[in-house]
Amino acid sequence: MSEFFDALETRDPAQREQALLAALPQALAQAAARAPAIARQLGQLAPHAITTRAALAMVPVIRKTQLLELQQDARTRLSADAAVIERVFGGFSSIGWGAAQRVFASPGPIYEPESARPDYWRFARSLYAAGFRAGDLAHNCFSYHFTPAGSMMESAAHAVGCTVFPGGVGQTEQQVQVIRDLQPAGYMGTPSFLKIILEKADELGIELVSLKRALVSGEAFPPSLRDWLGARGIQGYQAYGSADLGMIAFETPAREGLVLSEDLLLEIVRPGTNDVVPEGEVGEVVITSFNPDYPLVRFGTGDLSAILPGISPCGRTNTRIRGWLGRADQTTKVRGLFVHPGQLAEVARRHPQVARVRLVISGTTGADVMLLKVEASAADQALMQSLTNAVRDVTKLRADVEMVSVGSLPNDGKVIDDIRTYT
Repeated sequence: MSEFFDALETRDPAQREQALLAALPQALAQAAARAPAIARQLGQLAPHAITTRAALAMVPVIRKTQLLELQQDARTRLSADAAVIERVFGGFSSIGWGAAQRVFASPGPIYEPESARPDYWRFARSLYAAGFRAGDLAHNCFSYHFTPAGSMMESAAHAVGCTVFPGGVGQTEQQVQVIRDLQPAGYMGTPSFLKIILEKADELGIELVSLKRALVSGEAFPPSLRDWLGARGIQGYQAYGSADLGMIAFETPAREGLVLSEDLLLEIVRPGTNDVVPEGEVGEVVITSFNPDYPLVRFGTGDLSAILPGISPCGRTNTRIRGWLGRADQTTKVRGLFVHPGQLAEVARRHPQVARVRLVISGTTGADVMLLKVEASAADQALMQSLTNAVRDVTKLRADVEMVSVGSLPNDGKVIDDIRTYT
């Protein structure tokens, strides 16, 4: 039996890139024709001309916060008899009732459609990499109400050939009893809930010996918990995804980063901007999806990560990312005014000699201090004064400016570092 889900996972990277970029213009044209919000996002950009990453980078990023705002605006503005595609989904979906098999609500709420296409959320690869195989029974402890997590894993397990027990969340003692009775080979859910189940089994004096593998998501999976599960004979792997995009990347037996899904275009951009960062630099995960039913283009997830160099030792050749490294939305309030990463990007954009900036906010409540640290190829007093003026113009707040050597700012994706103390 192959250790790979299919031959796509071991393609030559150049072949994969060529195939994705070749498919991009038609996917964008179809999205613009069927999902009105994508047409609005593209504006005057012609889909057939977007054949390179440089051309794709001309499309403005739509961030998760904007998606929520646009959906909310549509639901407020449009009447009940307006098209579902616009009124419910803000124009981002290409399907409405009937074609959508299910609709889910994520916090906000943001509404997401699910069509009847097999493995709609594309988590089957991650399950396969975690060791799930046809004929296994999978115990699914993701939620089956409101959010799509339960459906994500169930549809993926069916694509692999597994039978699923819909455990959902809660009822820990009953979960233990079902696992004892049915003897599932694997668990799908959050890692913390698996630990709770296993500890409850210990408390009840029940051995859950059938569990050998787990695919976990939805929260951090620290090495300490991974090792704790391993000591009990359970190999746990993590998958990274969202309700908007489905599966984005997944862990493999190599345990070196997360391998990107085969049918996504990944960019890492500087938070608050549309600008792609150099490979290896931490920034916001931005995804272009080829999902014809919910065709998100340059969708800013709000998550921070970075591209890892090279190919995974497991043999999968797709791009790897470091995993979840925090949130990109670093908006904070200073002296009653919001300061956004995009504002800092605008300050830097006005000065071509500036490489990177980082705003450090310190002090205590009522005594905020802003310090703009700047990496620049050439620095003098005139540049510092210009930066000071630009910060005041853009944010309406005053900041001191400190020039630092190029490459000295931490590679952690932070544009705004709020280190204030509150007592």
